[in-house]
Amino acid sequence: MAPLKVIGAGVSRTGTDSLRTALNMLGYNTHHMRSMLAGDCHPELFIEAFKHPEKDADWDFIYEDYDAAVDCPTFTFIDRLIKYYPDAKVILTKRDADSWYKSVLNTIYKFHELLPEDPQDYAVQTRDMVKTVFLNGSFQDMQKFKDDPETMKARYLAHNEWVIKTVPADRLLVLDLCDGITWDKICPFLGRPVPDEPYPHVNTTKSLNDEYPKLLELLAKQESTKNSVPS
Repeated sequence: MAPLKVIGAGVSRTGTDSLRTALNMLGYNTHHMRSMLAGDCHPELFIEAFKHPEKDADWDFIYEDYDAAVDCPTFTFIDRLIKYYPDAKVILTKRDADSWYKSVLNTIYKFHELLPEDPQDYAVQTRDMVKTVFLNGSFQDMQKFKDDPETMKARYLAHNEWVIKTVPADRLLVLDLCDGITWDKICPFLGRPVPDEPYPHVNTTKSLNDEYPKLLELLAKQESTKNSVPS
């Protein structure tokens, strides 16, 4: 289904799952970290792309079956994706740095070492991918992430600033959770009619923590079923 038509530049825990849900309601098929947990979405290729930025990644292969992508690992590769997909619209979701850091620390940070019992290679690769690529390697030293919040918040803010300064204004929509996110902001930007249903608000800190055992069980069932190398 690639090429991507919509690219989410927002870091995880900035309303990215609500955005995924909203884009799907608008008719897109949206890649998200949930996609990585639910099926074979080539974690090894994301790792390869991160470690070797000098090589050309086959993004159409990596994002096959999707025409939109948000959350991890997509936001890590925003600099390359906006060039590879020059017609794609970019949506940056953001929130204040303090609440973002607290949300990460209380959710996905806690899950970084959890794996299913007797995990398949795919589960291990997916965990390793997150630790490798999240906010340019911020999860590679988990103790530092916990002990040095100011550095992590600075990285988060620098990412948002880069996106705002780099992506052309006519391609970029910035959505701040503090201001509220509504269909009236998204639909005109994407040229889509406003749905009758309200804009979704999902994946709170509590709901994600409650759901995580089920997500872990889902990951445990996954095996690599696609070719790892484009043919």
